[in-house]
Amino acid sequence: MTGTLYVVGTGPGNAEQMTPETAQAVSNAQEFFGYIPYLDRLNLRPDQMRIASDNREELDRAQAALTRAAAGAKVCMVSGGDPGVFAMAAAVCEAIDKGPAEWKSVDLVVTPGVTAMLAVAARIGAPLGHDFCAISLSDNLKPWEVITKRLKLTAEAGLVIALYNPISKARPWQLGEAFEILRGVLPATVPVIFGRAAGRPDERIAVMPLGEADASRADMATCVIIGSSETRIVAREGKPDLVYTPRFYAGDSH
Repeated sequence: MTGTLYVVGTGPGNAEQMTPETAQAVSNAQEFFGYIPYLDRLNLRPDQMRIASDNREELDRAQAALTRAAAGAKVCMVSGGDPGVFAMAAAVCEAIDKGPAEWKSVDLVVTPGVTAMLAVAARIGAPLGHDFCAISLSDNLKPWEVITKRLKLTAEAGLVIALYNPISKARPWQLGEAFEILRGVLPATVPVIFGRAAGRPDERIAVMPLGEADASRADMATCVIIGSSETRIVAREGKPDLVYTPRFYAGDSH
């Protein structure tokens, strides 16, 4: 009997931001595979089993979960945020693509979640109100030269950019270099939002102009959003500033 593999995202970390669809999938599953901090966000029952692994073992984790689902188990693969955004849904699909035929028969259910850039944007206003893109600064799976080319081209195209995986102990210099590349294209006044742990008790949100953006403000729990030349800051007396990107281009009459 073929089982089911649920691939879920817990959201940015606040339990209230987990979708009801994901909560139902968690309730249905028997075995849970995931990175330890993400599994820790779930309140599992005594009859539910967790199999934790390191964050860099994505493909091995996907293969192990598919093996159990192919054997008939109800399995849940747990990601933070949205499972399809720099997370486990792609690893599962890759494993199915390259794996044995029986993995293609597993019932695969991917539930959408609230990804980090949406949580950060909601805290500050609407910086993603017009066209935007998301780029991971991790060069574990793609060359740094590809990342820098994409940064330059997307900035030239006028897109707001959400940066995932901005910095780590192994690559503390990359966010600073990314800022230098963007300063060569964008005005120094473009707002940069550092959104750490949005929605969690240790949340920190900071806004500064690109010309003064300090890479040391970020860690791996931070999503960095770089505005476009259209992005605006609205000062409000006694309240935090709003950052938004208008739905229209400047000078458009509609």
